Amino acid sequence: MATRDVVFPAGRQALYERNRYSPAVRSNGFLFVSGQVGSREDGSPEPDLQAQVRQAFDNLNAILKAAGASFEDVIDVTVFMVDPASRFEAIWQVVPEYWGPAPHPTLTAVGVTWLYGFDFEIKVIAKLPRDA
Repeated sequence: MATRDVVFPAGRQALYERNRYSPAVRSNGFLFVSGQVGSREDGSPEPDLQAQVRQAFDNLNAILKAAGASFEDVIDVTVFMVDPASRFEAIWQVVPEYWGPAPHPTLTAVGVTWLYGFDFEIKVIAKLPRDA
């Protein structure tokens, strides 16, 4: 098996090592990003829902930046939400702050019952720029 080309955002490597997964892996011109939650530096959840969503996007953007990419390079998005029936509208008020103009990436939204103490998670696949 080939060695994985792992991307670590600045200042968060210990968090990923503690939880035993890679934040993102480069492969064949793509970046596969693990689900990002609204965790603070110590790994604890941001308590306010909209602040948690913003922090999840900020954590995602830190990984994209470390790989030489941006949200504009994202082609596929999967989001997970605890209790989407009551939280979707509050979450979706924040998304346009990060999403950018159309055309938007593809999206799959999944309602879940548990996210390790979080309410929102986002994972993406991005096509890396040639110079990344």
